[in-house]
Amino acid sequence: MNYVWDVLMRARSLKLADKDIRFVPATTYSPYMELSLSDLNATKPEQTVEVNPYYRFYSIFRDLFGPGVEEHAELRETLFDLLIHFLAEADLYQGMNRREYYIGFMKRDLAEGIFGVQNGMRFARLELTEQDYVAENLLSLYETGEAVHLFRKTMRQLFPHSIIYANCEEKDELLIYVGREESEGSRLRVGLIMDLFLPARLHTEIYWSRHFGIMDQDSTMRMDEIALY
Repeated sequence: MNYVWDVLMRARSLKLADKDIRFVPATTYSPYMELSLSDLNATKPEQTVEVNPYYRFYSIFRDLFGPGVEEHAELRETLFDLLIHFLAEADLYQGMNRREYYIGFMKRDLAEGIFGVQNGMRFARLELTEQDYVAENLLSLYETGEAVHLFRKTMRQLFPHSIIYANCEEKDELLIYVGREESEGSRLRVGLIMDLFLPARLHTEIYWSRHFGIMDQDSTMRMDEIALY
């Protein structure tokens, strides 16, 4: 971690609240670094993070912590924490385009249960990168209407070994090979993706870690590892 925005980004990836991170002015720091960390190779932020306020924000903090300023120390430290949080948040938005804002709105709607309370709870349990995949693909669904394609894409992003087979000659059916052992986490992810992307008319069959047999495909024809269709 090198910058204040990096601290917030790492904290969110660990599902820590921003309010649990407190920024304080560093007492000893390098003029060439923004953060003053006891471990330069740290990957997890501590609750109290010392910051060199003059590395990038000299014009903002030059009069707040001058050598002759001693009164109202608690107030100045509280203002410092609030301002650094604001500046770090602004950093995180740098370079975002309109589509990224739309994805952010989609993530907010999913988390607030606009697409169903159960799906909101499922979405909250995803990793941040998984939430990004789901929200971006759901936005694409509104733009293109390509439900099955985006369902397959989202499944592959969350389950890299998954395979989707379509049986549309006799009936509208999808055979979903997840490629992972069945677990609570796997079930909630598959359930969320199916609820968000699949049309109600499609019938589905789910296969977790065991693939159904396909003639001339040796990887699917292993003894005691074949699922029945």
